[in-house]
Order: sequence, then structure tokens, then C-alpha cells
Amino acid sequence: MTTEAALRSEARLASEQPVVLSLRDLTVSVRTQSGLVPLINQISFDLRRGETLAIAGESGSGKSITSLAIMGLLPPPAVRITSGAIALGDQVLSALPEAEMRLVRGNRVAMIFQEPMTSLNPMMSVGAQLIEAIRAHSSLSRQEAQVEAIAALTAVRLSDPARRMRQYPHELSGGMRQRVMIAMALALKPEVLIADEPTTALDVTVQREVLELLRDLQAEQGTAILLITHDMGVVAEMADRVLIMRSGRVVETGEVRQIFATPAQSYTRELLAAVPRMGQGGVAQPRPDTAIVADLREVKVGFDIRGGVLNRVTHRVHAVEGVSFDIRAGETFSLVGESGCGKSTIARAIVGLVPHQGQISIAGQLVGTMTAAMRRQLSTAAQIVFQDPMSSLDPRMTVGDQIAEPLLIHGDQDAASRRARAAELMQKVGLTAAQLDNYPHEFSGGQRQRICIARALALTPKLLVADESVAALDVSVQARVLALLQDLKQEFGIAMLFISHDMAVVENISDRVGVMHRGQIVEMGSRAQIFANPQHPYTRRLMDAVPVPDPTHLRSTSLRPTDEIISPVHRKGTILARNTLIEVTPGHLVAVEA
Repeated sequence: MTTEAALRSEARLASEQPVVLSLRDLTVSVRTQSGLVPLINQISFDLRRGETLAIAGESGSGKSITSLAIMGLLPPPAVRITSGAIALGDQVLSALPEAEMRLVRGNRVAMIFQEPMTSLNPMMSVGAQLIEAIRAHSSLSRQEAQVEAIAALTAVRLSDPARRMRQYPHELSGGMRQRVMIAMALALKPEVLIADEPTTALDVTVQREVLELLRDLQAEQGTAILLITHDMGVVAEMADRVLIMRSGRVVETGEVRQIFATPAQSYTRELLAAVPRMGQGGVAQPRPDTAIVADLREVKVGFDIRGGVLNRVTHRVHAVEGVSFDIRAGETFSLVGESGCGKSTIARAIVGLVPHQGQISIAGQLVGTMTAAMRRQLSTAAQIVFQDPMSSLDPRMTVGDQIAEPLLIHGDQDAASRRARAAELMQKVGLTAAQLDNYPHEFSGGQRQRICIARALALTPKLLVADESVAALDVSVQARVLALLQDLKQEFGIAMLFISHDMAVVENISDRVGVMHRGQIVEMGSRAQIFANPQHPYTRRLMDAVPVPDPTHLRSTSLRPTDEIISPVHRKGTILARNTLIEVTPGHLVAVEA
């Protein structure tokens, strides 16, 4: 059978599967002073058993609103379904009262949300939340639910799942929190899984493992997946069909291979053209003669873990071990690696948010020896854009006030000039001056991240630390923001530490690259050296895991790990590895809690 014939056969078999989720002419509107305004308008599609339908489009296009409408989570009374219907099998969800919808939500239809920190309860341990979710929809005892919860955390490759059960969301990295959300959804074995940007916070290797887990779930249980993403590489690898949205309407829909090969609409073609691809990075411009803005020498960061009746230090997390690099004016130095490898810890150490050993100097000033006044001055030299935009913005302040706040703190300009600067920055990151008086909750996740970038640029810093700063952005806005960062770097000579798990983005923006693994830099060099001829096996593993925006591309190998999960936790100088007690030596992050 030819490849084309096989594809036609697969499509025919898929079309014979029963429809599990159906939307018909769905319109969701928000009540304003001038009346009802549609957020999504006349959306219709079917989702069949065992099928993956991807919804793609720019942030603010209505993708997440569609998913919230299906889950019955639209914020009342301002936002509501004004016409159309949602059906799960023979059950009309859009007509169900909340008490009945609770029985459906999480059991028959589960959802992985985009922002795990705002989805998890900060007052409950990870384990308590998992157990609560499992027991709410089953007759399992607490002990049985605990076993299921640990199995779910193991399935999403969280190190030391028994210990993670006792931790709280703030004790986990962004990627770890997202894996907890995925574990919570997978544990319930739903008929329909709505995945709203499920791998945005994950590095490429864990992303690939999670995508393979989702495919396994689909194969074993016939789960239908509604995948909402801006990552067209993920769409190409996961989707059977694609639905493109813009401004609340469906622009184009079709089989994934047809959409990628011959898109009918110009907007779809623009989305695909904006996708960063491996091998398309330009020629890096080395800057050996420019001044060093940031200089790190043998930097170490560790965190004590206390426990027991006397609250003594029983473990120590070695987050960063002996990291050294410098960044020159006008240069972009990128750090890549899996979540938990220490990238974000280095970012926080550079801007003085966590204590460290070794030396960090910004514009010639040692960070660890700064007075209060000097530390305040550091904020004009170095700014950071954090990974989670919702927790970075004050929900009680307008975004205009938050963008202008750095200028106010440093006594720069009058009120009118500060507002004009805020409006200028909003436009630079793809938003409008008319949105200055809006609050963070009125924006999508991608739009909130753009606001954080605008705020960081307000003081035109010498060093910009971008910690997953474009992870939440759709590809077209991502391309504009990356171009903006490049323009600012060229115009003002800004040095940039760019932290990302997106290898294609890193290749397109970087001058030099450092690859981190378990708290150490295992390989460092120019962009050409790292991407054209990677030397370390871990670097090659990262390259192999990058999603390819081509649905005809076939993976040659699976990335599912076969070895035990490693944790960066040391206990009293010894570890237990493969049932053998060995001594921990400096520079080796191979510790597992004994």
C-alpha cells in the first residue's frame, strides 16, 4: 500500500469513529456597557473518539474561551453562551446546571490549563490536590488514591514522586507544576482531554515525553484530545485535524497534512511562515571588543531542605554548581536545558533575588556585595522577564501603571511622559495604547507576557534577563517580540541572557549558547558550534527532541527514558544509586534521596 493510500485508509477509519464532542454554531459573548460583544462567533466542529483536533491561532483569537465554554467555566454573569450548543455524546453540556456539570468536569472531560500556578491551590500540597481530584470521581480509598497519584506523577517523569506529593506548588519549577497538572488530568482517564497549551512551560525533551504519554493514553483508551497550542511543531506531531481561529471566528479547518502543505487562507500561511525552524538561524556576530556587561565565575546556588521534629537540615538541593560565563554588550547568550536544571536559578541570582557563592558582576559591580542603594541601582542596569506572567503582574493595578511604575520609582519623567512611554512600549510589543487602563485579568496569557516584556524595557537596561519570555506567545507575536529584542540589542547595545527550552528560537536569536544539565554547563560555544556540531550527548538529545513543523516528518526513536529519574537532592554526603550507597563528590549532581 502506498503512503497516500495508507493515509486515506487512516482518514477513513478515523471518520468511522463515533463523535464524542460536538459544537454547533457556538457563540460566547461578554456583557459590556454598550451591550453583548461576541468573543467567539458561530464556532462548529466535531471531535471523534481517538482523534486529536488542534485549535491554533494568535493569543486573543478565542481558543481558550472555546475550551472554557466546553468545561462550563465561563466567568458568570459577564461572559456566557448566547447561542449554539455543546454536546458530549448524547448529553447537551451547554444546558446542564452547575451541579450536574461538576459530575462531568474532570471525569468525562478533563482539562490541562495553560498557567499551572493559577490552577493549583497554593494552600494544599501537590499530593492532597491529586488525591482530592481522584477521589472526587471514584470510590477509591485515600490509600488507593495515593498510589494512583504517585503513579501519575511517575508517568509524567517527576523526580522522586513520593517527595513531590508532600510539596506545595510554590516549591516546584514552572515545568514541574505543569507536569502536576498533566498528571491530574491523566489520572482521571477522561473521554475527552482538553489540553490548553499543555507543553508551554516544558523543555523539549519533557515536552516530547508528555506528547508521547498523551498519545499512549489515546491509544489505550480511545481518548479524544482537543489540543490548543501556538506551537505549530506540536500541531504537526500530534494533530489529525487543525482548526485555525482568528478574532473569535474559524478561518480554516482541514486535515493536518493539507493545512501544512496547501493552506487556503493567507492568515494560515502567515502563521506557518512565522514558525521558527531549526537550521534557519542567521550568522552570529561575535563581539570580542565590546565591554563585558555580566560576568559569572564559579557560581553555586544551593537550598537547604529541613525536616523532622527539630526542623533540622536533612537535605541540600544543589541547583547550580560552578557555572561560569560572561555576556558582552549587544550579545545574546542563551541558556538551554530541561526544567529543574538551574537556568531560572541563575537568572534570579544575577538580579540579586537568591543568595549565591562565587562571583556575579553586572556592569562591573559585584552583586553579592551591594548596599541597599546599589541594589536599587542594579534594577536600572538589569531587568528580568519571568516565566509566569500572571504571578508577575499586580491584579489590582492597570497595566499602564505597571509598565510606568519603574519610571516612577526612579523619579524619571512626569506623569504624562511616563504614560506616553508606556503607550509606546505597549505598541512595540503588539498591543495598543487603548489597553493601558485595562487590568491583567482582561488579557490572554500571551498578552500578559507581552506586558511583562514592555515593563522590563521601560528603563532600557544594560542587561535583559529573559526567562522563557516568549514561551506563552503564539508564533506570529513571538516573531515580532524576538525581532523587537534584536532591534533593541542593536540600537542600545543591550546584553541579553535568553533562557528558553525552544531550541529553534534559541538558534534564531543567539550569539552564543550554554547547555545546562543538572546544575552545570555541559557544553558552551557559538551558535554555529552548538547547533551544527553538538559534542555532548545531552545536547544531541535536546536537538533530537525539537518538534518539527512538518506532519510528514517521522521520529526515528522514542525519548522515553529507561534509566531511573535523577534528583538534585543530596543527603548528608551520600546517595543511594541502584541500591548502592556511594559518596557524593563536588560537581556531581547525581543524588537521589536515600
